[in-house]
Amino acid sequence: MTSTTRLTVAQALVRFLAAQYTERDGERRRLIGATWGIFGHGNVAGLGQALIEYADEMPY
Repeated sequence: MTSTTRLTVAQALVRFLAAQYTERDGERRRLIGATWGIFGHGNVAGLGQALIEYADEMPY
């Protein structure tokens, strides 16, 4: 039986971006190495929280 993980849109976005890789010349690298931002007007509560929760997967 499979389990379901409930996520907010921001959490799903951070996990999705953290899972994206590219390969060139036989070397696998993360597509987006880290994030940076100045948050305001609602982004702090959503995306900022998700970045803090998944800091080990997506550096901020």
